[in-house]
Amino acid sequence: MRSARWLFVVTALAYLAAGLYLAIEPHYILGDSLSRTSAARSALFSRDPHLAAIGFIFTPLITLIQLPLVVLGHWWPVVTSWNLTGVLVSAPFAAAAVVQIRGICLDRGVPSWLVWFLTAVFALNPMIVFYAANGMSEAPFLFFLCWTARRLIRWLYTDDVHDLAIAGIALALAYLTRYDALPVAAGVTVFTAVVTWRRARGPRRDRITDTVMDALLVAAPIGVAFVVWTVTSWLITGQPFQQFTSDYGNTAIVAQSSSGGTVTPLFGFLYSISEIMILGPVLPVLIPVCLVLAWRRRDAEVLVTGLVFGAVLAFATRNQMTGTTFPFLRFYMSATPLMIVLAAQLVPARGGIPARRPGRHRRPRVIAPGRRRVPAVLAAVLVVATPAVTGVFMLSPTLSVQQYALQEILFPDPDDTSATRSQERRIIASFDTEREMAGYIDDLGLPESSVLMDTVYGFAVFTATERPRTFIIPSDQDFITILNDPAAHGVHYILAVPNSGRGTSDAVNVRYPTLYETGADIATLELEIPNDGDNQPTWRLYRVLS
Repeated sequence: MRSARWLFVVTALAYLAAGLYLAIEPHYILGDSLSRTSAARSALFSRDPHLAAIGFIFTPLITLIQLPLVVLGHWWPVVTSWNLTGVLVSAPFAAAAVVQIRGICLDRGVPSWLVWFLTAVFALNPMIVFYAANGMSEAPFLFFLCWTARRLIRWLYTDDVHDLAIAGIALALAYLTRYDALPVAAGVTVFTAVVTWRRARGPRRDRITDTVMDALLVAAPIGVAFVVWTVTSWLITGQPFQQFTSDYGNTAIVAQSSSGGTVTPLFGFLYSISEIMILGPVLPVLIPVCLVLAWRRRDAEVLVTGLVFGAVLAFATRNQMTGTTFPFLRFYMSATPLMIVLAAQLVPARGGIPARRPGRHRRPRVIAPGRRRVPAVLAAVLVVATPAVTGVFMLSPTLSVQQYALQEILFPDPDDTSATRSQERRIIASFDTEREMAGYIDDLGLPESSVLMDTVYGFAVFTATERPRTFIIPSDQDFITILNDPAAHGVHYILAVPNSGRGTSDAVNVRYPTLYETGADIATLELEIPNDGDNQPTWRLYRVLS
């Protein structure tokens, strides 16, 4: 237990240091993470603070966790403008995932040296480090997946209701982090029902009762979370699934983007396989070998590992094949813990698993005969170079579109003026312009409710301003009323973006389609702000006609 605590503290601090460096020195911040910070800030410090302002596009857990941290932004705006609240969330969750990986290896009974070796390979994987340090939802999601896998593996032997209940709770929290948990939950529920049915004894009625109870125990938490979140969204917004139906949701963003919806199913499948190979380079060897060994050893642990992590990969592949998502490497990150856990499962299991309250179907492990040194060494040899492989391909503009700009940070070359290098610098400069705009508007000394803007692109302005109540944003309940007649409500300025691409969903453009080009007879151009960031709009600040 003491080792686990120290492992958590050391890795969390290391990831936090990496995150602080990325945010403050090169200013490398990802938009999804910063937008969650903006949502949390709007719930506390907007003109109309209320909890529903966090929005219903993303599931809410990460934003809710950020709320107490965003409070610090009231005194130190740098906490939100540089997305430090996001880093303060992702770093500890990534460290907790590292602890869970170590726990799975310990439960397996692999040699101590291999426990630490596999833990280090996972912890030092460049994708794990990067997403521990950038405030995105991937680190918390991986933690909940690892927690689910560990508890479900333990339950196979202990039949302890606590293990199964915790697996269900972890799945619910995974869903409240990312929608990708739904296929995992479906698979885990079916798996639990099959296992309970096969090992239950007695009359058929008793077997059915045991099966239903265990399936409900693992499925109920995520079922409740799904219903509560969906119904809440429907009651407040009129849309139960805003991620798919809202103009701000993923479906709309894909449709508005040139990169969405244009791939063939075959290309999407091959692309997904490539992404999985980057994050789990030795999976083509580990999967068949582990399956054969599992059959010979009567070892169901491999099935749990494949189900929990593999369901996420299958879901991401399906989305890529249907063109309903973006070609982001991070969607396949569960390949890394899948690889590490399968490597541990090359080694025959040894030792019992302690249980708080063993069930009546508790069974001892079937200890596979044979030596353990050879498979342990093989596991280490297979995975030792995988962090380097992942790191190399993370710098590929084709296969790693959200990470390849790290090359400019890790291997800077000021004399390189190639198109790729210029693009990397623009990616890193994303949101620099928005921070400067926020400072400019703050310096104007405007009263509250003076600047109208949507947060499609304006979220980065809202996180950076020291005077958030200056801005009228869509989460304010009077936003539409003010948008319909800005002059009558004392609005001084409107921040506008081009009415193209994602800008077509901007509420200002929806209400005044020609405002960006002409002022729509309600405003005059005050300032045009070219953008230094990649895929970011050229802003225009319009002064409202009185």
